[in-house]
Amino acid sequence: MQRKYLEFKKKEKNLSSTKSKILLVYTGGTIGMVKDYNSGALKAFNFKKLLKNIPELNQLDCDVKSISFKEPIDSSDINTAHWIHIAEIIEKYYRVYDGFVILHGSDTMSYTASALSFLLENLNKPVILTGSQLPIGDLRTDAKENLITAIQIASLKERDRSVVREVGLYFEYKLYRGNRTTKINAEHFQAFASRNYPHMMESGVHLNVQKEYLLKPNNRKKCIVHKQLDTNVAILKLFPGITENVLESVLNTKELKVLVLETYGSGNAPTEAWFLNALKNAVKKGMHIINVTQCSGGGVIMGQYETSEQLKKLQIINGKDITTEAAITKAMYMLGTGISDKLFKTIFETSLRGEMS
Repeated sequence: MQRKYLEFKKKEKNLSSTKSKILLVYTGGTIGMVKDYNSGALKAFNFKKLLKNIPELNQLDCDVKSISFKEPIDSSDINTAHWIHIAEIIEKYYRVYDGFVILHGSDTMSYTASALSFLLENLNKPVILTGSQLPIGDLRTDAKENLITAIQIASLKERDRSVVREVGLYFEYKLYRGNRTTKINAEHFQAFASRNYPHMMESGVHLNVQKEYLLKPNNRKKCIVHKQLDTNVAILKLFPGITENVLESVLNTKELKVLVLETYGSGNAPTEAWFLNALKNAVKKGMHIINVTQCSGGGVIMGQYETSEQLKKLQIINGKDITTEAAITKAMYMLGTGISDKLFKTIFETSLRGEMS
């Protein structure tokens, strides 16, 4: 089937003539680093001099302001408090700016994008995360293209309404739905993939927009910013040779409420009695166990094989084609909202922000 693209050009009549106001939020990461050529060390980029150092931004038809975390955070140190802080920044400036670009380290960017998608309910403006594999001051850096295009995407309007109205992740010429992404490469510029959902834009000579893949939120609903996340969650990846002691030690973790279980293929797991009994006992005690595939693409089909039929009988939650990053952050969000145990399975198996098919 041929993809239908909408090409945005400066002369298109339906584009807004009013300049978009974009807020750039630097949280940390490689993209915000420049090299001190005297010492060879990397130091934080001064975003107050953004337009001076990247004059290409002056060619964009938008006004860009920037703020930074007081202390830039390496993405490996990102935690739930930082996610809530980013959400609060967006809440504070939501009426002032037309779009937001979040600069973030790439290692945990998919987790942050997923978390923000759940924290920002009824989002009606673009929140675009981007970063880079090389510092912004390097000769061969990918930072400038990622930054410039992310800002351009955030500023796009059609009939005075933002084209993107969700949390996206832009990297290496493609815009993805944030909660559908996974980092797949630590070395190549194409660091992210969205195996189960098509990219929403592609940057070439023009920005090609696949409108049919964009979320279409209800414009009449007010954006609600959630500020509670419950971290009593864990991820366990199955592997041949996993022992009863390992499984029991995880399931008996004090105050653990949700376990994201990365199973084989389309949701398959061992059928040994000790394994199934351990899960059965955990569910009886009130733990929510979510079945997600450890494959990079595809999803869980509970009951397709005998090895997942038993999990279905135990009322294990069907993660379908959700990513592990989205599964764990969705669980944190749902626990934080105080959803009852009776409703948890039903709501989790329902797509809230386009995170599953």
